[in-house]
Amino acid sequence: QVQLVESGGGLVQPGGSLSLSCAASGSIFRAADMGWYRQAPGKQRDMVAIITSKSSTNYADSVKGRFTISRDNARNTVYLRMNSLKPEDTAVYYCYAQISLLNYWGQGTQVTVSS
Repeated sequence: QVQLVESGGGLVQPGGSLSLSCAASGSIFRAADMGWYRQAPGKQRDMVAIITSKSSTNYADSVKGRFTISRDNARNTVYLRMNSLKPEDTAVYYCYAQISLLNYWGQGTQVTVSS
């Protein structure tokens, strides 16, 4: 069983920055593809960024050039650095892990971009 615990959400003004962290339990973190998804009220959950076990990355078009995903295998942690935040980035952000075709989710952390 893998547990994912997100941290770092909060309220930020448009144009500001915020960093999210996701700590994963278990010794198989290195083999996991990790990512961040988000869900705004009344909308479906969408992929934001993915980083594979080999550290290849993929981003949603809406966040390219503004968000950066990274991982630290020594700390079993994946990060999402968010710059130039916009009101439309407001959502609950969920950490995601895929290991051997099994999917795991964190509890979510709220990010609100508002003046």
